[in-house]
Amino acid sequence: MADTTNSDGEKFFQTSSPSDNSGLGSAKHRQSHGESASKSSREDGKIEIKEADNMDKLGFGFPTWKKWTILTVIFAVQVSMNFNTSVYPNVVIPLTKHFKISGQAARVGQMIFLVAYAFGSELWAPWSEDFGRWPILQLSLFLVNIWQIPCALAPNYGTIVVGRFLGGLSSAGGSVTLGMVADMWEADEQQYAVAYVVLSSVGGSSIGPVVGAFIQRYLSWHWNFWIQLIFGGTVQLMHFILVPETRATIMLDREAKRRRKAGEADIWGPNELKESRISVKEVLKIWSRPFEMFVREPIVLCLSLLSGFSDALIFTFLESFQPVYKQWGFGVIAIGLAFLPINIGYILAWFSFFPFIHRHRQIRRRDPDALQPEARLYWLLWTAPLETLGLFGFAWASLGPERNVHWIAPMIFSGLIAIANYSIYMATIDYMIASYGPYSASATGGNALARDFLAGIAAMYSTPFYEKLPGPYTLEYPTTILACLAFLVTIPIYIFYWKGPIIREKSKFAQTLASDRKKNIGGGESKGGRAGDVGEKAEAGEMEKGP
Repeated sequence: MADTTNSDGEKFFQTSSPSDNSGLGSAKHRQSHGESASKSSREDGKIEIKEADNMDKLGFGFPTWKKWTILTVIFAVQVSMNFNTSVYPNVVIPLTKHFKISGQAARVGQMIFLVAYAFGSELWAPWSEDFGRWPILQLSLFLVNIWQIPCALAPNYGTIVVGRFLGGLSSAGGSVTLGMVADMWEADEQQYAVAYVVLSSVGGSSIGPVVGAFIQRYLSWHWNFWIQLIFGGTVQLMHFILVPETRATIMLDREAKRRRKAGEADIWGPNELKESRISVKEVLKIWSRPFEMFVREPIVLCLSLLSGFSDALIFTFLESFQPVYKQWGFGVIAIGLAFLPINIGYILAWFSFFPFIHRHRQIRRRDPDALQPEARLYWLLWTAPLETLGLFGFAWASLGPERNVHWIAPMIFSGLIAIANYSIYMATIDYMIASYGPYSASATGGNALARDFLAGIAAMYSTPFYEKLPGPYTLEYPTTILACLAFLVTIPIYIFYWKGPIIREKSKFAQTLASDRKKNIGGGESKGGRAGDVGEKAEAGEMEKGP
């Protein structure tokens, strides 16, 4: 199998034999694979029903309007969770005055939430796979909302730190929301939905400063947490009413119970036939896999660090905007509104992916195996440099009115950074889904881990970074340093685009998928039959050593 590029530089396969680039078979293939492969008889006579016989009963079978209604509620849930991370900086100054603590100490509440969020989203993942998306997300939202109460009523600052830590640890985040996308869309049909979820993630991080500015200006510090609780309670109620269960195994269990009541006594769901719902060993395997992939997979490591660095920039900006825009006499609300160009940049970046998603879908409909995973990085080749350009521009637009620089200049450059930030998150997530197939949840988990963890660290170094750096350009030099780092961390994008197939051939996880594809072709099995086996091994944390 060789690869080539079209006139626009997009990556294609040249192949004469069928393969499954994502590692996941189509639902249509699974459905047509037949009763013999989708039902497994046991010694006790019980028959386990499978996805192949019940596609219309699962999330894949939901009508389009229902899928997007569910996803829009999940959009609001994700915005709410990320809003909790980004509205907090507006309470730092009020907390320093109320509790007589330093600004750096007050920022611990920001750092601890993000770091706990990074690990919490991974810890929730296996439970949503086994017990369903709906109860796990409801429990997560309930706990997040509960921990807002002690923060709002805190008699001392230590209570806020503990409440923030528990709130971050309780946040399920993208581990569940991206899982719900996979529940309702095939791997090759997910891109519009993934793009929408990514917008909710980055958007939640940038509307916090806008809302937080008004809270800081007109309300007491307690309301920073009460507003988080009101927002969280609203989206939890929306989720409770409007979102059904989407996890396939849970829906199959329900279908089996319905059919038994109708007289089919031997029909059972997959979870009903398990000896134990989930073992400690299995949980540890699932928990450890994102960290293993983060350390051992060059693609996951480099692209996750790139994505994490990009997200950390936004939280660095939460600190740098104040000294930069104060030069033009901006007050609290005006500084908050200065984040609107970032939101505009995110929306523009979201729309910019539509032509490429549409084009890729058309190509795959003609030939499902035409595009390599690297094709999903194509638009990022052009948008990633905007991060370096935007940072350099923002740095020297920070010279301020004394050098006749208008305040609109740093806003324009911050919009360019937002376009790059969205594009990096979207393209890296999309590429990992295409590259790792059933292991993509673990691969994207490493991405989310890096984004939240590095953003949490940024909350502690950002202000000293802009205040303590020696020299006459204390605002310009720090952002220039970030621009240089941005240039370095974007280099792997181009390496993976051109050398990605070679790198994936050396991947332990990709070898597992390649081995199964060879068995499919050699044994004459349909993609659908083997895809299920690969997915089951992935969920169980089992891997082959390769072909």
